[in-house]
Amino acid sequence: MEIQLRNHLRGLVIYAAGDTAAALLLHQFSWGRLGGMALVGGTLYSLEVPAYFRWIDRQVPPAPGLRRRLTRAALSLLYFNPLWIARHLLFIKLFSGLWQEVSWGLLAVAGRSFLLNIPVSFTANYLIQNHVSARWRFVASALFSGLMAVYYALSAVWLT
Repeated sequence: MEIQLRNHLRGLVIYAAGDTAAALLLHQFSWGRLGGMALVGGTLYSLEVPAYFRWIDRQVPPAPGLRRRLTRAALSLLYFNPLWIARHLLFIKLFSGLWQEVSWGLLAVAGRSFLLNIPVSFTANYLIQNHVSARWRFVASALFSGLMAVYYALSAVWLT
């Protein structure tokens, strides 16, 4: 596992900012949630997402060819699957102090959210995996995930 301080700082800021925007939109802001999501973004996500992207690079090295590019996008989309989304929603609930709202229902919300978002997410992952240099891929993905954090938070309210 490769540790890069800049990725941790970027993950901390970007994921916290995205989730804070979502929390403010839903009138659910709390300092615990902000700190928790910053912690998750600056540790867990900043370690596992770049590691997965490096794995994609080893499995399907960047190169011309539509099939190869679609495969890279599909692998990235598979990573941000309903389980990943449900875990993200779990973090939000836990850091918001909403323990009573943690249930298997988060998986159903995550599944619906994932399915509804496939066209947008696939397109974004296609662009990130095939048109962004490896150095900036985590930042691009984190920015997209920050936007998606807004969507996931809203979907937790709208799709339940």
